[in-house]
Amino acid sequence: MADISAAEAPRLQKALRRLLGSPELTVQLPPRKGMSVEIAVAGEVVGTVYRDEDEGEVSYAINMTVLEEDLPPA
Repeated sequence: MADISAAEAPRLQKALRRLLGSPELTVQLPPRKGMSVEIAVAGEVVGTVYRDEDEGEVSYAINMTVLEEDLPPA
């Protein structure tokens, strides 16, 4: 896994906003190297994103957490 650069973050944010239909989604770079890059919606962190580079091809993996308490009633 490689770090997401400051130049990549806005491009990734734009793509995720379009793909997930959320204009309030933000990609937040960590304050220190080695920490997770976070994805937030309306200021609430909902997951992390990781960059992978294999044979010159770059991909991004998202780990999103949804708490049971945030689900609507059954």
